[in-house]
Amino acid sequence: YLTPTPIPTKAKQNTMATTKLLLSLLLVIQLAATAFAIGVNYGTLADNLPPPAQVANFLKTQTNIDKVKIFDANPDIIKAFANTNISLTITIPNGDIPSLTKLRTARRWVVDHVKPFYPQTKINYIAMGNEVLHWGDDNLKNSLVPAMRTFHNALVREGIKDVKVSTPHSLGIMLSSEPPSQGRFRPEVIPLLTPMLQFLRQTKGPFMVNPYPYFGWSPEKENFALFKPNKGVHDQFTGKSYTNMFDGLMDAVYSAAKAVGFGDVDLVAAETGWPSSCEFPVCSVQNAVDYNGHLIKHVESGKGTPLMPNRKFDTYIFALFNENQKPGPLAEKNWGLFKPDMTPVYNAGVMRNQQGGATPGPMATTVTQPATPAAPAGPAKPAAPVGPAKPAKPVKGGKKPKPATPAAPVAAGGGKKWCVAKPGATNQALQANIDYVCGKGVDCKPIQPGGTCFDNDVKARASYLMNAYYQANGRHDFNCDFSKTGQLTSADPSHGSCKYNA
Repeated sequence: YLTPTPIPTKAKQNTMATTKLLLSLLLVIQLAATAFAIGVNYGTLADNLPPPAQVANFLKTQTNIDKVKIFDANPDIIKAFANTNISLTITIPNGDIPSLTKLRTARRWVVDHVKPFYPQTKINYIAMGNEVLHWGDDNLKNSLVPAMRTFHNALVREGIKDVKVSTPHSLGIMLSSEPPSQGRFRPEVIPLLTPMLQFLRQTKGPFMVNPYPYFGWSPEKENFALFKPNKGVHDQFTGKSYTNMFDGLMDAVYSAAKAVGFGDVDLVAAETGWPSSCEFPVCSVQNAVDYNGHLIKHVESGKGTPLMPNRKFDTYIFALFNENQKPGPLAEKNWGLFKPDMTPVYNAGVMRNQQGGATPGPMATTVTQPATPAAPAGPAKPAAPVGPAKPAKPVKGGKKPKPATPAAPVAAGGGKKWCVAKPGATNQALQANIDYVCGKGVDCKPIQPGGTCFDNDVKARASYLMNAYYQANGRHDFNCDFSKTGQLTSADPSHGSCKYNA
């Protein structure tokens, strides 16, 4: 016989209703607990930072930060995040990449730096170097994707199948970013990015980029860069309007990936931030809290971008701490959300119970029509919108270079540009430029004795390297400032066998 389904009694109905209510409340609590979750880059170029275990406990118990990215494989830091439920991204140094194309070496790296801590430490990403396509030489660039594939295989063979391998890129990989729908990769990096994106699609790993609206700052674009109320920017090709520069940069990367057939690969904003102090008005506590505070609300709202609606990105703010050992001027030491004593620099919304401190001002939600049309796409576009009084690009791995003001103007014409030393620059300043550039991963072999660009003249050697830095870093005008010792020229400075990149 078929047994009829019992009719619930009123008591049972009340119990079921109570259970459903409790489940709903638990879901709401869980969502609330993660509503303001955000990632952060944990750099360590300081002599006054607290021990890693103290940092991990602080982040776990007092903040909403649930993702941390480090610039090395420091075992003390990796171990400190065990059983915190905070996701960790470990970075492999650029110099290790060529050797990791060999499976045996890659497996040894996994055994030494990952397995001792996994799964107690929730490692979600391995970053294969940092901005390799701009800082690396040809050997490093050509080794990147093979190393990523080999390292993935090494993880799998060691029984680790849920850790993704990726690599962060500066937006110097972009040929154009305005308007966002016309974002395109530079032609010379497409042969490297295409197999990389294919690998990321196959392994369900993210494409990591470092979008910094800070580098696109100009007085007239300040509100747009800081998420503050503004008239917006209109993309004539899609009819979409943008209230902030971050969305524009992310959509430009999405458009570039889509143009080469990989619009389905997830994106991660691996670094973004704003310094709270420097020699220029662009750096201030209010600007930093406006950018980072609004960014957190925007990313965690889940609204996505105009071209990627309802899409949520893992986003990592640069940086966790102010770091007093960074070289260069004041800005280099003031990217942190927190001071070394773990008190907040301002109230960006990452503390669970913070009272006081500078808070973000009004946030842009809709554009005031008519929005400003975005510049049409073209071959000479920078990776981010640029204008006068540019700040300098931060160097990764817990390090950042100097803030800069614009270089001397170059006659318009849409042609190539080269960065060279100014005629009046002192040898001492130019030698400092050489030391600085060589310390940032630019190939300095051509200026060494026997190299194609060796010259006894300091100015000649400096010009070659300043140009190499400018070209590798995305061809932004502010990357040719070098504390007012550099200028842009439309005349090719190549001579003999010494060829300047362009």
